Amino acid sequence: MRPITATIITLNEEEHLPACIESVRPVCDEVIVVDSGSTDRTVEVARALGARVLEQPYLGDGPQKAFAVPQARNDWILSIDADERLEEDAVAAIGGLDLDRDDVDAYALRRRSFVGNHWIRAAGFYPDYVVRLYHRGRAGYLPRKAHSRVEARRVVRLQAHLRHLTYRDVAHWVERINALTSYDAWAAYERGRRARPWTPALHAAAALVRKLILKGGILQGMDGWNVAVTTAFHAYVKYWKLLERQRREDGPR
Repeated sequence: MRPITATIITLNEEEHLPACIESVRPVCDEVIVVDSGSTDRTVEVARALGARVLEQPYLGDGPQKAFAVPQARNDWILSIDADERLEEDAVAAIGGLDLDRDDVDAYALRRRSFVGNHWIRAAGFYPDYVVRLYHRGRAGYLPRKAHSRVEARRVVRLQAHLRHLTYRDVAHWVERINALTSYDAWAAYERGRRARPWTPALHAAAALVRKLILKGGILQGMDGWNVAVTTAFHAYVKYWKLLERQRREDGPR
């Protein structure tokens, strides 16, 4: 094991958590789970697997992921979601890193996203580099409540993989779009973002062009179209919900 602390935020993740923790064990000498009120066995499972559990009502994506960092005993933080796993090549790559280097602030992994057992590679889904390992003194999560990311200046891209069990099936994909767009619309409103009647269609069209044309989805078969259409739908519904809220809160414009 390395002097690395794994941090995992959870809410009702008893199904995913064991495999996630087991995947980081070979390279992390500490695991911290930040739970935001699970009603299943998530906390019990985490403690049984040797993780330290911190209970914290949900603060938003970036703040929640940053919550455990000051309480970690290591400077190097591996931030991983409960539905993600380090693959064998990532374990080997991280195990071979020189963590005493001061010219690297963070490391990014190539994320592989799955719908059920089907690996989605089309329309920009792969390679999807995400920063997961970072030095807390030189990098950290942006304080965004939705879709935050690690801000780091000197990032090395590892040719190693993070498996993301993104959706169980198509129905789950649609369910997640509904849930995420509600949260995204709320976060956008709280940031002061406002939409016009044409905003949903404009963002949906832009997403479709980006995924089909710029990311090549039009030439990547059914997966390319699925990613493009669901991304456009996500964009449309997000701004439709934002319009709905601002009309309710601010009145008609």
